[in-house]
Amino acid sequence: MKPNVTLNPTTCAICGSTDNEIELYPANFSALDFNPGIFSARRIPDKIHYRIVRCRTCGLVRSDPIIDLETLTNLYAQSIQTYDDEVLNLMNSYVRYLDKAVRCLSDAPIKEHLLEIGCGSGFFLEKALEYGFKKVSGVEPSLQAVDKSTPRVKSYITCDIVHPGLLPADQFDLICMFQVFDHIDAPGMLLDECMRALKPDGGILLLNHDVSSLSARLMGESSPIIDIEHTYLYDQTTIRKIVTQHGFKVKVVGPATNNISLRYLFHLLPLPKNIKMSLLSNLQKNPLGKITFPIQLGNLYLVAQKL
Repeated sequence: MKPNVTLNPTTCAICGSTDNEIELYPANFSALDFNPGIFSARRIPDKIHYRIVRCRTCGLVRSDPIIDLETLTNLYAQSIQTYDDEVLNLMNSYVRYLDKAVRCLSDAPIKEHLLEIGCGSGFFLEKALEYGFKKVSGVEPSLQAVDKSTPRVKSYITCDIVHPGLLPADQFDLICMFQVFDHIDAPGMLLDECMRALKPDGGILLLNHDVSSLSARLMGESSPIIDIEHTYLYDQTTIRKIVTQHGFKVKVVGPATNNISLRYLFHLLPLPKNIKMSLLSNLQKNPLGKITFPIQLGNLYLVAQKL
């Protein structure tokens, strides 16, 4: 193994078991894969992953073992934001679910203060201000992503990962995580910190991969969600379980629709690397590559409220 990299066993984040799992896929990474490029947001899928297992008791899928938190934190701090061409589509997708969250939590005055965990360059924070939130805050580990943020939101972004005590108590009306919750090595801690940071009747909005989606089941190990960045992989049942277990009332959970470009669709497909790179290069130059459409890619969303 690479010097200073330690692999630690994981436990099921729902039932706490450590030796009651089915192996789905054996590990296929090497020491050289622990570099910032591999841990950068929305890179081209490379089919690198830890050993992937499913808990026999509750069905939660997880990576086991994984690298130590200090190494992981440093990798994310050095990672880069690689999806600038898709920012508009991401904003449109995320606002669709922001609107759902606002309507689900309509009994609470939630358009005051929004927090996004894993906010990248802060593009969604800007959209939230346009949507009507009076204040926004963000947490993002990537130094390069934060450096890309505009003056409008940069001072509201904390460059860090969420750890106990980072978030102020009773401050936020809505906490959002888009394609972040799968990456978290301690999801229970994160949910507890969200609960502490939310105002009474505040809520969380999660949007992440669905390991039981049709695309994930059809592609199996070739699915882009089977990835070394993902510690836990949820479906609608397991994400409901873990959120409920940490004191939230689930308001709605369901399949998510994403707006994507034709080029980004090919970016995700499990094609041979030389063919994929040629296609992506051609689509980058061709107007057809920028055609945008809504599609259910195999994600889920959840809105839950602090009790």
